[in-house]
Amino acid sequence: MPQRLKASLAPAVKRVDAPRAAKPATPQASQFPSTAHDVARLAGVSQSAVSRCFTPGASVSDAMRQRVQQAADTLGYRPNLIARSLIKRESTIIGVVLPDLDNPFYASVVGRLSSMLTETGRRILLFRSPATDSSDPVLEDVLRYRVDGLILVSSPLSSTFADECVRIGLPVVQLNRTSMRARVSSVVGDNVRGAARIAEHLLRHGHRRLAYVAGQDGSSTSQERENGFTAALRQAGLTLALRETGHYTQDGARAATQRLLSLPEPPDAIFFANDYMALAGLSVARHAFGADIGRSLSIVGFDDIPMAAWPEFSLATFRQPIDAMCARTVEIIQAQLGDIGVAPQRLVLPGELVVRGSVRGGVVDPLA
Repeated sequence: MPQRLKASLAPAVKRVDAPRAAKPATPQASQFPSTAHDVARLAGVSQSAVSRCFTPGASVSDAMRQRVQQAADTLGYRPNLIARSLIKRESTIIGVVLPDLDNPFYASVVGRLSSMLTETGRRILLFRSPATDSSDPVLEDVLRYRVDGLILVSSPLSSTFADECVRIGLPVVQLNRTSMRARVSSVVGDNVRGAARIAEHLLRHGHRRLAYVAGQDGSSTSQERENGFTAALRQAGLTLALRETGHYTQDGARAATQRLLSLPEPPDAIFFANDYMALAGLSVARHAFGADIGRSLSIVGFDDIPMAAWPEFSLATFRQPIDAMCARTVEIIQAQLGDIGVAPQRLVLPGELVVRGSVRGGVVDPLA
């Protein structure tokens, strides 16, 4: 075959250059999270210095902290708290057990505890426990979340639960509640003296048929307030005329007030174990019975929640020192975290009587 024909029949061959090696793609922050080593390299410091900068309370200069923070911001770095907790065998989480958040008093307490614990590098995890005499926080839940300590706000504490916490070395503090457990710390307001001050004011302004609406009959706070109130009456030669239980709920307080004011000889003053119940009772007395609050009938609470100062309520009450109570609770937890063997403390902190328009001798707060 002629050479020319062979060439024409041969398949066309196209020259293709070998592909150049592609440059590796730049890692995306979402795919490859930055590490403490990356931050240290960018900031020109050691990895241990980076760790100290993200450890609350660690000794680090302001210049060092700023340099590391700038590098972390540039790289989008966030410290891995879970990994740190596994290494240190601590979660930096404090469990807070409370009955509910319906009562504004508890919301105020949680807010302050959260702020104060955050300043120490810790966070809170909320657990709800029914406000009954025999209930315990669920220990399995507490342990499952690896909390470092436990604050019981107005919650009961059985001997079984207390002993188990001591056995596993879990720091526990009761806030606004006490128990007979010798190895458990507690921080409360001055329930006895506060209730006595309330009784003294009511007696001074001519009340003689006084009633008390308890919270839970097994609650130490309710018992102490009743004890202080009745002791002051006895000192004046009187006894408690009437008693009801409101179960620390508004429905319970409404029903208790209805029963008291429906009697042939109703009380001329009612002391409720807390403001949450007192506000409910005040509404029933005013709207269902047409009571002239602060004149024919005086109503008093305990705690001084924000709503108590509202002009439409102007509720007289005994103010609990929430800031001081929470601060001391945090101090005790911190001390126990450092040494679980420290001696338990039982603190009673003073408060003050706040006289407003819901009682004789009181006036509506002009600043409310």
